Amino acid sequence: MTQSQSRSGMMPALTQQMQDCIEACMNCHNMCEETMSSCMQMGGQAQMQVMRALMDCSEATRMCADMMMRRSPMAGEMCMLCAKVCDMCAEACMSMPDDQQMMRCAEACRRCAETCRAMAGASM
Repeated sequence: MTQSQSRSGMMPALTQQMQDCIEACMNCHNMCEETMSSCMQMGGQAQMQVMRALMDCSEATRMCADMMMRRSPMAGEMCMLCAKVCDMCAEACMSMPDDQQMMRCAEACRRCAETCRAMAGASM
């Protein structure tokens, strides 16, 4: 590869594992955003702990996907942090087991945590 090619931003294609993880992160991000909206409509019933977890998870998953897409050298570490944040959010959502939106969000968080842990263990 010549110097001009490397400057043009040509990067190797994303692996299937990276694509799956990015998709899981973006799905989780969207689900957290939808769940926050649902919580706000409920008013005082939504616990602050749950809202904080949803906000943290929404931001972490978006940032994690962004870092993987640009092949950041910190993406592996971000994936591990993202998995932890997703686990925390899933637990918070599980505190409201009668709320179907919360249960869907918890499932998206679990799936994202699983794919992020796998990516953190893979070489990027």
